[in-house]
Amino acid sequence: MPWFLLALAILTEVVGTLALKMSYGFSMLIPSIIVVVGYSASFWFLALCLKSLDVGMAYAIWAGVGTALISIAG
Repeated sequence: MPWFLLALAILTEVVGTLALKMSYGFSMLIPSIIVVVGYSASFWFLALCLKSLDVGMAYAIWAGVGTALISIAG
């Protein structure tokens, strides 16, 4: 279950980051809401998975995979 939560944290962070570009400096309402919800959900899922996983390992995977997916999507 913690790995699934980490995967959800990564996916919601990627969605939030992709919506960040579409928000045009938070001037568009719907993408701005997606950014806030995406990042909030990402931190929440990351916090939940940290109950079972080490902080260093989970953060490294979260940051590394998230960055790789954003670079692929970009």
